[in-house]
Amino acid sequence: MNFKDYIRDIPDFPKKGVVFKDITPLLEDPKAFRETAAALLAFTDGLKVNKVVGIESRGFFFAPLLADRLGAGFIPARKPGKLPHRIHRKEYDLEYGTDALELHAESISPGDRILVHDDVLATGGTARAICDLVTDLGGEVVQCNFLIELSFLKGRTRLDGFPLKSLITY
Repeated sequence: MNFKDYIRDIPDFPKKGVVFKDITPLLEDPKAFRETAAALLAFTDGLKVNKVVGIESRGFFFAPLLADRLGAGFIPARKPGKLPHRIHRKEYDLEYGTDALELHAESISPGDRILVHDDVLATGGTARAICDLVTDLGGEVVQCNFLIELSFLKGRTRLDGFPLKSLITY
């Protein structure tokens, strides 16, 4: 399946000069959705994972599916102020600004083997923030999975040292 056929470009969103990769058509098509989940799951063959971190918000579409199929727990990485309990926070740079992500402090225990999943790898700031949070809490990032990689933004370089897979590359 050519997954790129299900990705729509939205120019000047969320701000002028950014071309947003809209995955909504992929999510709306049952076959494309199922095939995408299967392809992302295939990236984990042979990995021992006990938790999957999904990054808000579009990382929430596939991360829980991966967790379920791997027999692992799902951990939501949320934007500030969304988690109700004791948190760990990490700020990061986006290709169009800055932001922060938070995890519940007790979500990751020393020795946990973590798969990090998000929809897009752009500059790498978001994924790097989560990888740093995971390691700060004693977990091990066994792999980072992405639906889309925007290779021209060189986000892969910020994740040097972490195994990385992406399904679609632009």
